[in-house]
Amino acid sequence: MADPMPIAHSREFRIRRFWNWFPLGLSYAFLYMGRYNLTVSKVALGDLMSKEAFGIIFAAGTITYAFAFLINGPLTDRIGGKRGMLIGMTGAAIANALLGILTYGIRNSGWQLDLTLTFSIIYAMNMYFQSYGAVSIVKVNASWFHVRERGVFGGIFGILISLGIYFAFDWGFAIVEATKVTPGYELSFVQGLIRSLTGAANTSIDQTWWVFFIPAMILGVMLIIELILLKDVPSGAGFEDFDTADASSGEEDAPFSLKDILKKIFTNKILITIAFIEFCTGVLRNGIMHWYPIFAKEVLKLSPDHFMRERWGLLLMLAGVIGGMTAGFLSDKVFGSRRGPVAALLYGSMFFGAVLMNFLLFNNNPLYLGLIVVFMSVCVIGTHGMLSGTSTMDFGGRKAAGTAVGLIDGFVYLGTGFQSLSLGYLTTANWSYWPPFLIPFTVIGFLLAVRIWKAMPTGKKAAVK
Repeated sequence: MADPMPIAHSREFRIRRFWNWFPLGLSYAFLYMGRYNLTVSKVALGDLMSKEAFGIIFAAGTITYAFAFLINGPLTDRIGGKRGMLIGMTGAAIANALLGILTYGIRNSGWQLDLTLTFSIIYAMNMYFQSYGAVSIVKVNASWFHVRERGVFGGIFGILISLGIYFAFDWGFAIVEATKVTPGYELSFVQGLIRSLTGAANTSIDQTWWVFFIPAMILGVMLIIELILLKDVPSGAGFEDFDTADASSGEEDAPFSLKDILKKIFTNKILITIAFIEFCTGVLRNGIMHWYPIFAKEVLKLSPDHFMRERWGLLLMLAGVIGGMTAGFLSDKVFGSRRGPVAALLYGSMFFGAVLMNFLLFNNNPLYLGLIVVFMSVCVIGTHGMLSGTSTMDFGGRKAAGTAVGLIDGFVYLGTGFQSLSLGYLTTANWSYWPPFLIPFTVIGFLLAVRIWKAMPTGKKAAVK
């Protein structure tokens, strides 16, 4: 078994660790902003980007993201999380700038392009570089957090994801509204500033392209900050490296071996089980998060300033905070740092949520459906933070953390791509197919989580003991 208690860190170490993971976490959140702004642009573009087109574009990106891990996971294990993060941020910033240029050309200059094809190619490029994000953040933090601290970190990881969703949706929709010819509601001070700087008040076309340009600029700023602050291991910041008691325990001095790392990952039944759970997570997380704003506009006819549309990102962020911290607390304090019981509990809750969605879909009061969707987001973000953010460090260990999270997050985005293609066509046929599509994945995820109920990591050092 792993050591019963984590190492007693000094105050100085904890402060420096904060300044390592907090900017890294913000960078990861802004990557999300530059990833899910596609959904915001779809809502803004309306019929110019159909639901089928959106489904195809998003699927092209997410499937690219999934298979990119076959390269980027082992590569990040070799070059380190800092270099991986810098590569990812640079590429994502460039890709977002290109998406902005493409949107400008189509809307403002009348470019006669196949929107679905061109968006798919550039969005796939964006998602290739985005795939460095999760790999790098887990790779870095695997060396800074003891296994008994990682449940809490899993909660933090869930919060960072939620913060990124907040940036993507609330900031994204705010940018879209600020750069419209005629905003649908009274703008805030910041929106007014954006409107002035972009010259949106003096044009006759909605400047939707800023929803891509602004995240690109923010990523550029964060890139400079990370160059200065981010360190791969404690010794890089002047502290002593320590045994984190994960699956790499006892292998600190072993040289990097891609063959050994791949063998460790792909022969680990627990990691493979987690991968299939996270496939279901990909279906459910994005099957809720991306389609509700489209449903709210298209079917519920909610105005842009309705709370469930204007503050959708904030609601998801709060859901992530609650889900992430609850999952982390339960894992470390109630279930002895086991991750399986928490995932099973949250998946069981999602099953009941999906069933209720089925009955409330066309209810006259949109608040009921909104509350259920937010509740399910609490569960799915909590699960994702716990499994992708924590279990990958536990069972992959510091040596193979990048490859492990690559496998797990790859399955998440295979699930995302699957739901994107499926729901793009199903919701076009009839929105009533939406909740029934989600229900089987809640059941499969629950049953798989029960299978890893007792799983805990064991390194060579622990085995010797």
